[in-house]
Amino acid sequence: MPAKGKHRRPKSRSVARGFAVAGTGGAALALPLLGAAGAHAAGAPAAAPATAPVQAPQAPAALRAAPAVAVQAAPAVYTVVPGDYLSKIAQDRHLTGGWQQLYADNREAVGADPSLIRPGLKLTLGAKGEAAPVEKPARTPAERSSVKQSSDAAPAPAPAAAAAAAPAAAPAPAEKNTAAKSAAGTVSAAGFVAPVGSTGISTQYKTPGAMWSSGYHTGVDFIASSGTTVRAVGAGTVVSAGWGGAYGNEVVIRHADGKYSQYGHLSQLSVSVGQSVTAGQTIGLSGSTGNSTGPHLHFEIRTGPSYGSDIDPLAYLRSKGVSI
Repeated sequence: MPAKGKHRRPKSRSVARGFAVAGTGGAALALPLLGAAGAHAAGAPAAAPATAPVQAPQAPAALRAAPAVAVQAAPAVYTVVPGDYLSKIAQDRHLTGGWQQLYADNREAVGADPSLIRPGLKLTLGAKGEAAPVEKPARTPAERSSVKQSSDAAPAPAPAAAAAAAPAAAPAPAEKNTAAKSAAGTVSAAGFVAPVGSTGISTQYKTPGAMWSSGYHTGVDFIASSGTTVRAVGAGTVVSAGWGGAYGNEVVIRHADGKYSQYGHLSQLSVSVGQSVTAGQTIGLSGSTGNSTGPHLHFEIRTGPSYGSDIDPLAYLRSKGVSI
């Protein structure tokens, strides 16, 4: 038994010793682990780059830029009926290009005179379509650079040269109206004009002759080459527009005073029955259709819409203030 008064040597606690061992052991173990980790990191191959997604092959840029071609509808076939004329068919069917395009599409079937279409004739409507606009492919960067260099190299035009190169400005609406009135002739105070800008009259009213069924000329013949613009002498309503037998293609208009004006031997008609017209409005083109010896405008004024109710046409126009 130990003597009293002497200090005992304290024993190392197992816990502390355990920590020391653990700490020492941990340090001993840590080095190999870190080394192993470093060796693993050094020995591992570099990460492979991400694989680019596979793209489907594309068509050339020119083909991608080309717009799809619209499928055109099959052209319709129209059968001419009595009373038809090209401008009426074009208007009723809302044809692009009017009677001129209709005639161009059917020139072989119609013949040289577009006013001579017979009942039963087959016409193709919309036989020729308009070509779709071609879209240019986008320029490559090299092309854009080349274009830019060319633009930079070209000197800017002088103001005077630019003004000379600029297209003439379109006339203002007021100028267009003035031109139309000038071509149609001066409208009288009563609202009437001459039917054509004629240089004269070839056959006067009431000229006798066996060639006319009434024994005399029922109107006046204005000198007018084929295709001359024919205008309504006054405002009114179209009561006849089409084939008139001996008169060929004719137009008859009823005016507010109850009188009727008639325009015969036309090569083309621009109005239809029931349409309202104004003084100086184009109603057709002069020609030589029907019983005619050559191009001119046969003009009548009547008290009724039919043949045999004629009055002096020049006296009537003069009474409306028309200088003729």
